[in-house]
Amino acid sequence: MKLSSSFLIAILLLQVFTEALATDHSDKFPAQVGGAGKDDEAALTKKVYHHAKINCGYACGRRCRKASRKNVCSRACTTCCRRCNCVPPGTYGNAHLCPCYAKLKTHGNRPKCP
Repeated sequence: MKLSSSFLIAILLLQVFTEALATDHSDKFPAQVGGAGKDDEAALTKKVYHHAKINCGYACGRRCRKASRKNVCSRACTTCCRRCNCVPPGTYGNAHLCPCYAKLKTHGNRPKCP
C-alpha cells in the first residue's frame, strides 16, 4: 500500500512539472519568443542619451562669487544644479538659458535658485 501511494505522488509531481514546462510564456517574455514585432525591436534598440554631469561646486562658486551671503547662495545653487544639471552663466540673471533652473520655486512661490 505504501509503495502505490508514493508511486502515485511521484506521477502527480511529474505531471505538474511537465505542464509547467509546456506552458506558453509568450505574454511574459515577448522578446524571447520568435514573434517579436517592429515596436518591440524598436524599443530594444532605442538609444538613451544622457547629458554629462557638471561640477556643481565649481559652477555654483562661479555663480555666487559676488553674492552678499555666499553660503546661502551656494547651498541653494548646489541643490538646483543637482536637480537640473545646469547653472546659468554669470553671477545674476540669464535664467532663460537653463529653464529647469528658472522653474524651481520655494514654498512661497519665489525663485529658489540664485
